[in-house]
Amino acid sequence: MSVSEGTIQTPSTPEKVRCDACPVMCYVAEGRTGACDRYANENGRIVRCDPLTILDRRIAAGDEIKPFLKSDWEEQPFSGDEVFVTAIGSGTTYPDYKPAPFIVSREIDGADCVTVVTEAIFSYCGAKVKIDTDRHLGAEAATVRAAGEAVGHVMTSEYGSQMLSLGGVDHLTGGSKAEGRVTCDTLMRLCNREPVELTIDGGSSVIVEAGKAPIVDGQKEERMRVGCGSATIGMFAAQWDGLVDEVVVVDDHITGVVSEHQAGKVLGWPDTGIRIKGRRSTPGRYFQVAEPGLGWGGTDIDDPLTILGPWNAKKGARPGLTMLMVSTTGEQYGYYVLDEELVPQRQNLPATLEPSVELIGENCEPALCTVLFMGGAGGSLRAGATRNPVKLTRSVHSTSTRVTCGGAPAYIWPGGGITIMVDVTQMPDQSFGYVPTPAIVAPIEFNVSREDYRALGGYDEAVRSVEDIVERGGEYGDAIRAVTPPDGASTNGKDNS
Repeated sequence: MSVSEGTIQTPSTPEKVRCDACPVMCYVAEGRTGACDRYANENGRIVRCDPLTILDRRIAAGDEIKPFLKSDWEEQPFSGDEVFVTAIGSGTTYPDYKPAPFIVSREIDGADCVTVVTEAIFSYCGAKVKIDTDRHLGAEAATVRAAGEAVGHVMTSEYGSQMLSLGGVDHLTGGSKAEGRVTCDTLMRLCNREPVELTIDGGSSVIVEAGKAPIVDGQKEERMRVGCGSATIGMFAAQWDGLVDEVVVVDDHITGVVSEHQAGKVLGWPDTGIRIKGRRSTPGRYFQVAEPGLGWGGTDIDDPLTILGPWNAKKGARPGLTMLMVSTTGEQYGYYVLDEELVPQRQNLPATLEPSVELIGENCEPALCTVLFMGGAGGSLRAGATRNPVKLTRSVHSTSTRVTCGGAPAYIWPGGGITIMVDVTQMPDQSFGYVPTPAIVAPIEFNVSREDYRALGGYDEAVRSVEDIVERGGEYGDAIRAVTPPDGASTNGKDNS
């Protein structure tokens, strides 16, 4: 029984309507929203407060995200390959025995296709966050916190980026109520491309916003590194040949020394007698020259000379020998000349070397935060697409069924189940919501041919055209966009029994 056909009321408060859109089952007073702010009681009927959203691909400049009312689309023709109904604002399948809120028939290239549209309630979900920076944010496996609560951990770093794993069912439901609430809020804000401040135990504070530069301990990052110290030597050794006697590229992971590096040897670079304090890996490549930190090349040093030992005159060191030291982003650099005691003395960078330092910076890509939503599409939401959920899983893995999230392509992890991952910057604004169980609500669409949908055991009788959806709406509203609570009513006036 849908809410529109009959409502469940408490005997003591008949003016309240029980919402069955999620497991919380709020009793919602007239003009108020439930605990999720997504559904409201309007004239004794539960309605969706956010617009059902479609993508209109007829705009020459690119896809336009168009929340729509019926009047917005009058007299406009529809074509399957131009109009895509997303799950944003559609509602959910909960309590899962019923078909998805919208099962849309579209003709694409002459073929009858079906898009199953639903907002999924994800308890098993999280975010993988890539932060482009050489700065040391925290030790691997260190706890990541938001508002003091544990919400994730640091993962293994990648090439020029620090990685975080946030959320997951253990943080959402396995800890305290405060931990679950903060984790849910953090995930929703990150996935909706809002800035969130995270702190890492024993490490830094970082403000993360998808598509924007990270701010580490109050400092905005501008560049991700061009490569490790060894790679930088390999890329730019020819730029330095004949202009300087030695080049050291300082890096937390692999510091490069041009005179010892194979690139330098191929160019005929003479030995300089330099000594590096670190663990020598292969010629010209050194590990662990310093501790990780916020200094040169992701180390904890402000003076690069601290990684050097005494120079060896027997192996080429001499007064007047010149040396360039530079970080992997080109943001820090210094030029030195050995004095009579073979001690490096800093001098102004010669004009001849300026282009090489600028070239390192030019080859660094802008520092960005990337947020990937990741979730497991379980049996409950699959039941809204087909009476035999395992067939949908097999169809997805065989690529007969394509999965999108708010119209954005989703990556499907191999193995069992339907585990999705999607770049939130490709999704429409405010695609994500929540329910206070706590869990994240995310849009998901299954796209399949009509013939294959029937073979999956799909709800063929529930398939509707785009025109019909525009004309009649759905379960939580007879117009395409559900009506918000009346003017003057508080949209934050939750009334959850």
